[in-house]
Amino acid sequence: MRYAIGLRDDDVFFGGADPGWAYGLVFCTFAPMAFGVPIVFYEGPFKPETCYSLMEKYRVTNFAYAPTAYRAMAAAGADVIRRYQLNVRAMSSAGEPLNPEVIRFFQEHVGVTIHDHYGLSETLMLIGNFNAAEMEIRPGSMGWPLPGFDVALLDENGTPVADGEVGQIAFNTDSIPNVFKGYWKDPEKTAERLVGPWFLTGDLATKDEDGYFWFQGRADDIISSAGYRIGPFEIESCLLEHPAVVEAAAVGKPDPVKGEIVKAFVVLREGFAPSDELADELSLFVKTRLSKHEYPREVEFVAELPKTPSGKIQRFILRNQEREKCIKA
Repeated sequence: MRYAIGLRDDDVFFGGADPGWAYGLVFCTFAPMAFGVPIVFYEGPFKPETCYSLMEKYRVTNFAYAPTAYRAMAAAGADVIRRYQLNVRAMSSAGEPLNPEVIRFFQEHVGVTIHDHYGLSETLMLIGNFNAAEMEIRPGSMGWPLPGFDVALLDENGTPVADGEVGQIAFNTDSIPNVFKGYWKDPEKTAERLVGPWFLTGDLATKDEDGYFWFQGRADDIISSAGYRIGPFEIESCLLEHPAVVEAAAVGKPDPVKGEIVKAFVVLREGFAPSDELADELSLFVKTRLSKHEYPREVEFVAELPKTPSGKIQRFILRNQEREKCIKA
């Protein structure tokens, strides 16, 4: 709270994340209250206008929400923001990676850089961009490990990978022993997630030479196409930079030649209509910005993406749908 979210004693804190998960319950509710910092707690349907209105009414200075909410607030446009007088100085996000395009939107129209954080219910926050520190924010990066947390990227044998290579994010439970003691009455599940003292998160990332971590995707979300291992996040972030796209999810679709091809599911912004021409345009948009093996060979337009109650995109549902279609075919 002090370093990553940058909580101050004189803050008014508004954490809109659902209290049904750790980020909403601990970091958006109990923790700021434990510091004696007043919070805004809202129970009702999410609307970007409601968030801005509450921020203005209660003079919120520190704001935290899930990426789904930030994407919706950005999609509502800059005109909505201009209707309100905002006093926010710090903004945070967690739950899944925040797309660089969304970070740039708030930098331009609110004058605040959203600081993205990464963690799990089992481990609390492991990696983050620190509001309380003068660190360079690299849009799309998870940031640095929190002080005291020993974090590494491991290969399938439990060996640390070199900088720039993809590995599974792992937390050394010896570094802060009270964080994870195991799953309640489930030693088998506990054993599945531990390699020696290392807790395996199931998430993949790379680390650059400056120590910044970069999310690549869930281990089971990685797309294997013609020998390439492709993370969905970079593709989705690229699609979000197209003016027609509000949300996107990339999954692997079974292919007899390549093993899998990249397929994108896209939610369009109001004023745009699905068409074959737009699908081709989006594929080319990604192809000209990322590696040629990463662009979506197929684009399907949908009204909404499947999500958890906390707003995380459930790519496995889309992936299973594609597998079932191939089996039936």
